[in-house]
Amino acid sequence: MLVIGATGTLGRQVVRRALDEGYDVRCLVRPRMNPADFLRDWGATTVSGDLSKPETLPAAFVGVHVVVDASTARPEEDTYGIDWKAKVATIQTAASMGIQRYVFYSIDKCEQHKEVPLMNMKFAVEEYLKASGMNYTVLRLCGFMQPLISGYAVPVLEEQTVWGTDDDTKTAYLDTQDVAKMTLAACRREEAANKTLTLAGPKAYSVNEVIAMCERMGGADANVNKVPVLVLKATRALTRFFQWTSPAADRLAFAEVLASGIKFDADMKETYEILGMDESDTTTLEEYMEEYFSKILKKLKEVGGQSRQKDFYL
Repeated sequence: MLVIGATGTLGRQVVRRALDEGYDVRCLVRPRMNPADFLRDWGATTVSGDLSKPETLPAAFVGVHVVVDASTARPEEDTYGIDWKAKVATIQTAASMGIQRYVFYSIDKCEQHKEVPLMNMKFAVEEYLKASGMNYTVLRLCGFMQPLISGYAVPVLEEQTVWGTDDDTKTAYLDTQDVAKMTLAACRREEAANKTLTLAGPKAYSVNEVIAMCERMGGADANVNKVPVLVLKATRALTRFFQWTSPAADRLAFAEVLASGIKFDADMKETYEILGMDESDTTTLEEYMEEYFSKILKKLKEVGGQSRQKDFYL
């Protein structure tokens, strides 16, 4: 198995799960002085390559049957270059090398919001992958639980400002470990071949509900600063006119969709059947947050100090 984007929040969980399930895992990593040592420590093999340079890719695909593509542009990178041009080159390489299954992560409801550049590119890649001739599985994601720690749990504990909006958008968050589990199930199940599956958590939550949960579990009141959706729209319209702010405008467009009152969720009954899994195996947000708060509050009690745990992920 080849994992692309193996050092990311999701990619590293896929690597760990695949190794635990007995796969020989190869990771495509960017050339650097210390390229992803932790992946090798786990037992994976690393191969240097640059998604923006297609000529560096073929060697990584030799002898590989399954590709899991968890890569995406970092904030400082060219989104179009990584999330479209590089994806096309990667799919072309995989098809020419005879890859038997290509798993691609997309975004829930991307086909409904083509005004958002990233969502438009995700949908375009989905279509390109379907036309490639390879067996594929597209996994559309609603949201991850992990960023909720630094975004809400830690600020509540540290009495910092928590940013929210005045909408009622709800998201069915998943633990990245569960996404990895579902990914490996999709890789080995023929029922998942040539399917587009939306992966959602057991329950959808609004930002206000997440904040309330953090307040209850952390025993502290949140300092909430709400940004009206109209402000997001006006700011996006302004930044669109300036070339050097276009990436910011793209991010605001995505934020605007997230704050539009829609629901990022899906009925998982059929998906669980396809993956041969049961909903009871999936972590709920309550369980995830309870584990985090129990650990961090115990630690704080031991040291008798304030939390400074922005990178404390379960």
